[in-house]
Amino acid sequence: MPTLSGISFIRNGIERGYPFMEAIQTLSVLCDEVIVAVGDSTDGTRQALVEAGLPNLRIVETQWDDNNRVGGTELARQTNIALRHARGEWCLYLQGDELIHEDDFALLRDEIARADRDPRIEALLFTWLHFYGSYDYIGVGRQWYRREIRAFRNTGRVLSWRDAQGFRTRDDRGRIRKLYARQTAVRIFHYGWVRHPHAMQAKQHAFQRLYHDDAWLVAHLPQSADFPATCYELARYTGTHPAIMRLRIERDRQWTVMFDPNKRSRKPLLVAISDWIERRTGWRIGEYRNFIERR
Repeated sequence: MPTLSGISFIRNGIERGYPFMEAIQTLSVLCDEVIVAVGDSTDGTRQALVEAGLPNLRIVETQWDDNNRVGGTELARQTNIALRHARGEWCLYLQGDELIHEDDFALLRDEIARADRDPRIEALLFTWLHFYGSYDYIGVGRQWYRREIRAFRNTGRVLSWRDAQGFRTRDDRGRIRKLYARQTAVRIFHYGWVRHPHAMQAKQHAFQRLYHDDAWLVAHLPQSADFPATCYELARYTGTHPAIMRLRIERDRQWTVMFDPNKRSRKPLLVAISDWIERRTGWRIGEYRNFIERR
């Protein structure tokens, strides 16, 4: 098994309802070291990480550029700060609302060891479960990305791309290209859309500031704490969650029980057609792929 660095970033994770402690504790179990770029927070996020006492955790204190409002690139900049401190042969990346189930730990280790023996493979693709509104529902259809890179060789040339959804690398001539990646069955449990409505409102405002100016925020963001009805289609989730999430799930039940899965946006016609084709063939028309898949 090659040495493994866990990397992440966070800012004001408590106020915005991120399960960042659970995500970073997961990295701590899986990795030889964990590097977290902790932004200039005002809600005790850094102190919570310090008090966790994780022996392999290194905190890198950062300042966010609040004037950078182009395409979410500040997220990639923060990711790259953590990445520059990674010393492992491979990196495992989790954002503050992403977790891996303990049932997949052995599979993850096997996949990394297998990929490490194959010089053609630079990265690994994971499969996404996007939870929405409560821990009982997942968003489905082309509205939600299905897979992305979350583990890769730490060559010193890899960089977080655009708004930190995935990664790319520089070649020998300094040109940026996609990574050669192999699909795995390792699941990412994404809880970015499961938050108390007040936390969701704070998160939405902070997140959209990375993409839009103040006029857009006033025109498009809800002014109340009602949960945003932005999902087109949901499916009931009947599996288990990572064990480390059990306390949070039980605590959050006081407000997740109020989530109405029938309150959602109407699916546009072209999206409906694409989803119909995907359900019958497995083919997602025009799917964005920030990688080159190898088997």
